[in-house]
Amino acid sequence: MTLLLHLADFNERSWADKFAAALPGRRVVLRGDDYDPKEIEYIFIWKPKPDAFDGLDNLKAVLSLGAGVDALLRHPRLPAGVPVVRFMDEDLTQRMSDYVLQNVLLHQRLATRFKRDQAAKRWVQLYPAPAWDAVVGVMGLGQLGQDAIRHLKVFGYKLRGWSRTPKTIEGVETFAGEAEFDTFLAGTDILVNLLPLTPETRGILNYETFAKLHRGGLDGEGPVVINAARGGHQKEADIVRALQDRTLWAASLDVFEVEPLPKESPLWDMDNVYITPHIAAASSERTGVAYFSKVIKDHEKGLPLPNVVDVARGY
Repeated sequence: MTLLLHLADFNERSWADKFAAALPGRRVVLRGDDYDPKEIEYIFIWKPKPDAFDGLDNLKAVLSLGAGVDALLRHPRLPAGVPVVRFMDEDLTQRMSDYVLQNVLLHQRLATRFKRDQAAKRWVQLYPAPAWDAVVGVMGLGQLGQDAIRHLKVFGYKLRGWSRTPKTIEGVETFAGEAEFDTFLAGTDILVNLLPLTPETRGILNYETFAKLHRGGLDGEGPVVINAARGGHQKEADIVRALQDRTLWAASLDVFEVEPLPKESPLWDMDNVYITPHIAAASSERTGVAYFSKVIKDHEKGLPLPNVVDVARGY
């Protein structure tokens, strides 16, 4: 068995050394190494180049470094019929829930209001309402969304969720499909996006969506959006407009239409925007190597692959 690493923006050599240690008796190669493409049975990949799959005629699985697979599925030469396995483990899931909880708390506790008071050296003792007065709406009720909800429940938030297909989650008011989207938005103060990026969800965070959120929540400040999924979900010009005219009170953004976020973006200078550089749930070498080494070993034993992407659905 030979494993090929194709990792843009990561230290391929470091990952390769750890895979080699975890997979004794198997060959681990990088793009610059001397190997026969026909010997590659597994490719561990992130941000594939145009020639990523050239000559890989004997692939058994495509292993994605991230939970999001939209870039892979858009690749024009993704081998048909070869299963795509996305990375989804407890470590990545916990990191995402950490990010969501941090930012929901930030906005529920009116961080933007107090940041502005600090900048103005203004002492105003406004006491934020408790968590159970805020309604958090989570878009995307897969593993990441449900784990975020589990963490938010502990703090007492009122919770609602929206997904492509109906889901039942204890203690959560759930909505499904386009027919129930507006109703979901109308009762939401803090909108959290954890959807997969598909043609149907691209651009879903737009001005029309923001205008349908609940008005008057968060002590009258207005609705908030948190996006930790994909930059393709949001229309940044609409976010800027909504923040400027108070359709949105604030935003926490970990992902962007273009990354790195261009220096000329007005988002950088807005005091009601909280920017992080796509780090909400980064995959680690330790957990990534352990996860996919087990996937490969189990698959060699004839066990089924976990977290296989439904290519038709996009996740």
